[in-house]
Amino acid sequence: MNEPSAEWTATARDHIAHALDAAQLAQGNTVVPMPELGGTDAALLADYRALFRTVANAAIEHRLFPGARLPTRKAAFDWTLGPGIERLGAAGGGDYGLFLYTYDSYGSTGRKAAQVVGLLLGVGMTAGVHVGYAGLVDLRTGDLVWLSADVAMGGDVREPEGATKRVAQLLAGFPGRVVPSR
Repeated sequence: MNEPSAEWTATARDHIAHALDAAQLAQGNTVVPMPELGGTDAALLADYRALFRTVANAAIEHRLFPGARLPTRKAAFDWTLGPGIERLGAAGGGDYGLFLYTYDSYGSTGRKAAQVVGLLLGVGMTAGVHVGYAGLVDLRTGDLVWLSADVAMGGDVREPEGATKRVAQLLAGFPGRVVPSR
């Protein structure tokens, strides 16, 4: 059974934010975090985060895995969150929104011991789950312009080095700027 840890979550968010800033700076981009919103704007942001997860999950399942491609989505990558998202662009002051999702669960000592015993008995079990995806959304149109997903992510995001590894995996293939060499 998963036991959420507020301390681990806060630490991981901080490490990921720093790693994201560094990764984007290296590409010549600036990350502007969404400001704290209140009232209906906060509810709108929560709705679009949930919608992003739904659309990203559908795109991952039906576009990134060839065997599950939808007949109407085989050729084009045309996933959208809809034009209403422009309100978030106005609130955040950006043209594009980078949505990140990462989920980790770590096996306890007891679970790891059970995993070893299970292996000896021929029963497989995982010690933890590490998944993530990132998507770039045009905040004028709502179109998902880029998506990256990994169901077996590396890097312990509770540590700065692990967060750097995770962000590098999430942003693999990111359509960013190239900083000219000096």
